[in-house]
Amino acid sequence: MIKIKPRGNETIHQVLKRFKRLCQREGLVREIKRNSYYEKPSERRRRKTRKAARRAQLETMAAQNA
Repeated sequence: MIKIKPRGNETIHQVLKRFKRLCQREGLVREIKRNSYYEKPSERRRRKTRKAARRAQLETMAAQNA
């Protein structure tokens, strides 16, 4: 659970912006969107394999550039 305490003279808009940024960083928004509808197990596996393939491709690109 994300807790935010306002700092000094911080406005409510600044606190809200900081809260949204923390939610984004934690992946909370993505998780809520993903759980807002039913995802079949086959689709879940396909998404995970695509994510793993993309990660592997990025790692190989990074290794080639280094």
